[in-house]
Amino acid sequence: MRAFTQNKKAKICDWLTSFAFILPVVLGILIFTLFPMVSSLIFSFTRTYTTVKGTGEWVGLQNYIDLFGVYWPEIGKSIGITFLFTVISLPLTLVLSFGLAFLLTKDIKGIKVFRVIYYLPVMIPTVVSGILWSMLANGSDMSAFNMILNACGIPSFPFYDSESTAMFTFIVMGFFTIGSSMILWIAQIKSIPDTMYEVADLEGANAFVKLVSITIPMCTPIIFYNLITGIINSLQVFSNVITLNIEPSGKEALDFIVVQIYDYYNSTDLSMACALSWILFIIIAALSAVTFKFNKWVYYGEDV
Repeated sequence: MRAFTQNKKAKICDWLTSFAFILPVVLGILIFTLFPMVSSLIFSFTRTYTTVKGTGEWVGLQNYIDLFGVYWPEIGKSIGITFLFTVISLPLTLVLSFGLAFLLTKDIKGIKVFRVIYYLPVMIPTVVSGILWSMLANGSDMSAFNMILNACGIPSFPFYDSESTAMFTFIVMGFFTIGSSMILWIAQIKSIPDTMYEVADLEGANAFVKLVSITIPMCTPIIFYNLITGIINSLQVFSNVITLNIEPSGKEALDFIVVQIYDYYNSTDLSMACALSWILFIIIAALSAVTFKFNKWVYYGEDV
C-alpha cells in the first residue's frame, strides 16, 4: 500500500513538472491565438470601430454580405491579385529552390560557403527587406538597378513604380529568399541512401533517370511541406509589401488580401477587417484541406 502511494505521488509530481514546462506554450496559444481568433469572429458579426471601446451593434452576416456586395469590386480584385501571385510564384519558388539545393549538394570544395551566401538574404528582417528593395528597385534613374542598366546602355525600368511591372518585380525579388526552402531540400536530398544510386548505376541509369526515379520521389515529403507552407504564406503576403515606399500605381498592383484587411483596420473599421480575415482563413483552410486530400503521391519512409 505504501509503495502504491509513493508511486502515485511520483506520477503526480511528474505530471505537474511536465505541465509546468508546457504551461508557457499553452498560455501563449490561449492568449495570443485562440482569444484573438474568438474576438475577431465576434467582431465580424458586429459594427465595431477601433475608435470605440467594446463591441458595437450586432449586425449578423451583414458585414459578409457587404464584402460580397458593395465592396466586392475591390475585394474581388485583391483576391485575384493574391491568387495570381500564388499561382505564379509558388511553382517557380519550388522549382528554383529545389534546383539550387540539388546543385549545392554536390561534393565540391567550398560548397558550404555558397550555401551560406544563398541563405543570408533570409536573415534580413522583412521590414528592412521591403525598405531596401524600394530603394534598389524604384523607377527613378537614381535607383541602384537603373543606374546599372543605364551604365549598360539600357533605358530605366519602372520596377515597383508601375502597375504593369510591380507584380513581376515583386515575384522576382522574392526569389532572393528561396534559401529557407533550399535548406530543407538539402537536408532531404542528403538523407537519400547512397545504395539507391549505386543500384541505379549498376542498372545503367543516367543522371536524368536517377533524378526522376529516385531524387524527386524521395523528396515528395518536402515538396508537400513546401507546397502547404507556400500556399499559406503567399496568401498572407503583407509585411514585405506594406514597407515598400513606391508610387500609388505600383501599390495598386500589389493590393493583396491582407493589405485590404490592414486598410480596413487602418480606417478604424474593425468589423470589416475581421470579416475579411475570416474569409481569408476559410480560403486557406479549404485549399489546405484539398491539398491534404490529394496527397497520395507523397512517399514516406514507412510506405511499402
